Amino acid sequence: MDRVPFTFPEFAPGSVWLVGAGPGDPGLLTLIGRHALETADAIVYDALIDERLLDFTRADAVLEYAGKRGGRPSPTQPDISKRLIELARAGHRVVRLKGGDPFVFGRGGEEALTLAAAGVPFRIVPGITAGIGGLAYAGIPVTHRDTNQVLALVTGHDAQGLLPEGIDWASLARAAPVLVFYMAFRQLDAIAARLVAEGRSPDEPVAVVSKAARADQQVLTATLATVAAAVAASAIEPPAIVVVGPVVQYRDQLDWLGHWDHP
Repeated sequence: MDRVPFTFPEFAPGSVWLVGAGPGDPGLLTLIGRHALETADAIVYDALIDERLLDFTRADAVLEYAGKRGGRPSPTQPDISKRLIELARAGHRVVRLKGGDPFVFGRGGEEALTLAAAGVPFRIVPGITAGIGGLAYAGIPVTHRDTNQVLALVTGHDAQGLLPEGIDWASLARAAPVLVFYMAFRQLDAIAARLVAEGRSPDEPVAVVSKAARADQQVLTATLATVAAAVAASAIEPPAIVVVGPVVQYRDQLDWLGHWDHP
């Protein structure tokens, strides 16, 4: 049987594509994501993307920075969504370029709902989320059949930057052997203490992966009892992904970046 040749979807003027850039390494961008960047008239991009991805854009494309970083002056989410609508209604093909995956703690759902309410056509282009791809670059599989059949992806702070009280911490501590926390760096001490209080062992392994899948990636391993002090004594900085659970033990064997030279 003859194979049907692959063709990229049409990127129509007046529409917005929410594109996940993946974690760190620009090579993790999907083919459709690259097609979007090469076709777009306007790109509204986040703080956490590798700016080499902007090399894929047209020379005449409008590039607008819309990075949101904790504790720093940042555009508000309503302002970003409003700008996407303005650009689309001006007839542009608009890319909203976001780190990781737009629908995994990336506020892509909020932006898509706003576009839908405004009647602006949109497309979701998934990316590799940091909680999976970033940990893979640290040699940590998020699932292994000898350790866990459940994985939980958890936000590390609420809208005010505090420990999320909307989480049922007791149920979370019991439900998933492996917990992956996004945006948890500043609440790491409180999270570790809360998990121990809800029954997790203080000796349970933890890894903190800073600047995942980037050339300056750093990985710190500790336990729930020691991780906050270990991070405080280190040079590790956010953005970081935190993983709690038995899969951390595989890093010693699976640290492919550390074990072999790579071009």
